[in-house]
Amino acid sequence: SPMPGPVCAIFSSIIHLMWLLYCDFNLNFLLCRYLVTCDSYFQPAAVVQYTQGTIQAAPNFDAGRDAEILRKAMKGFGTDEQAIINVVANRSNDQRQKIKAAFKTMYGKDLIKDLKSELSGNVEELILALFMPSTYYDAWSLRHAMKGAGTQERVLIEILCTRTNQEIREIVNCYKSEFGRDIEEDIRSDTSGHFERLLISMCQGNRDENQTVDYQKAQEDAQRLYQAGEGKLGTDESCFNMVLASRSFPQLKATVEAYSRIANRDLLSSIDREFSGNVERGLKTIVQCALNRPAFFAERLYYSMKGAGTDDSTLIRIVVTRSEIDLVQIKQMFTQMYQKTLATMIASDTSGDYRKLLLAIVGQ
Repeated sequence: SPMPGPVCAIFSSIIHLMWLLYCDFNLNFLLCRYLVTCDSYFQPAAVVQYTQGTIQAAPNFDAGRDAEILRKAMKGFGTDEQAIINVVANRSNDQRQKIKAAFKTMYGKDLIKDLKSELSGNVEELILALFMPSTYYDAWSLRHAMKGAGTQERVLIEILCTRTNQEIREIVNCYKSEFGRDIEEDIRSDTSGHFERLLISMCQGNRDENQTVDYQKAQEDAQRLYQAGEGKLGTDESCFNMVLASRSFPQLKATVEAYSRIANRDLLSSIDREFSGNVERGLKTIVQCALNRPAFFAERLYYSMKGAGTDDSTLIRIVVTRSEIDLVQIKQMFTQMYQKTLATMIASDTSGDYRKLLLAIVGQ
């Protein structure tokens, strides 16, 4: 027999309500997906786990044979730059150190001095960077950023705020042994205030490296950051320094997620509102690296070439230092972020052997 009218009405209302809830859930789900994909590349969802360099160790490597090729390329009148490019772009840093040693053994000459006398300009800077051991190159870059008049703060941030604990400790030791100077003393004499404190914190190489995330602690840290900035008049800079300089990168990622829920805005935009200048750049770099390190370097590369002129030192430094770590992912992020490939931008911004070598390193 048919259902009584009131029962039928109630049943139909329940069905209708369930349908509305279902639609609402799906709409919210789709909306959230849209916001996550369309928003900044520095979102917790965009974190990159696996990384890969564009340069790997060459198989069947023979340091003596490579030393011979380089000697021949520089001997007599003129220089065979292409032969030099073919060797240096296709050997790992460790293999290049062995070539340097073999060259001295075989010819009683210093390979670096010979290269300097044969090359000039940007291609010289790039090839010399490739022959520096990785740790030494970072220490050398930091020394040059603080040497003489003026300080290149962005270089200090780019190196000290992005390296692992082990890399930092090796850089600090290398700086002391190679230049006979204490990096902390140089930082103190070249910077000041909260920026100085942030860099000194970074120099300790004491960031927690435990990969396990404590979500309760992330919630507490997020609350602490909110109360130190957006949640009060003025800013408690030391609180930001303490959290961002000491927590592991996976822990910071969870803190950023918790912060968005508490503050209704992301941590990067809060740092924008609460800080300025170099300390703002430094703090944002740490957050960006916790979320998406390749995106941070992709952005640095883009701005090194955007507009009139090229910041060649930054272009060289990032391409060389990331070539065996995560340049594959940096290239992928670059294409996603700027709708053009890194190689296309390098090709239109550089020329000659310098362009050829850069393109060989980025894997074109």
